Amino acid sequence: MNSFVSTGTTSSPSVEPVKNNGFWPDIDPSDFRERHRLDGTITSARVEGALLAAIATVNRVLREWQARQVESGHVHIDDVPLPIWQAPGVYQGLYQRAIYSTAHASLIERYPDYDTTNSGHDRADSLAESADSYRRDAVWAIAEIEGRPHCTIELI
Repeated sequence: MNSFVSTGTTSSPSVEPVKNNGFWPDIDPSDFRERHRLDGTITSARVEGALLAAIATVNRVLREWQARQVESGHVHIDDVPLPIWQAPGVYQGLYQRAIYSTAHASLIERYPDYDTTNSGHDRADSLAESADSYRRDAVWAIAEIEGRPHCTIELI
């Protein structure tokens, strides 16, 4: 059977960075496309919307951490002192990973496939697993920023 999956590689016009709150960096949609290998079949408007929603989510999760940094006199992420074991730019890199992973997971969930055959359903299941993996990457990046372990285990 034929599939209706579009696998085009059309280019996407360059767009302005998505503005952030001043503490965290603005996000470049072109960099997101390149790093996550997204082609032009996903419109710039969709990418920008996914990035803006990801910024809202990640910033909300990190709001208390950010407030503590600002109260300590660090008005931008670059001003936050790093633990001696971390590399320069690690907070920006982790934040970017959290944003990109959250946005990519959202896009995967919106663009599963037009193929309604069994293989299409299998592919959709595979994409759901990919979305979960991207969400895990985002949670782990946020945990690293906050200095928390990646998981909490309790004995019952």
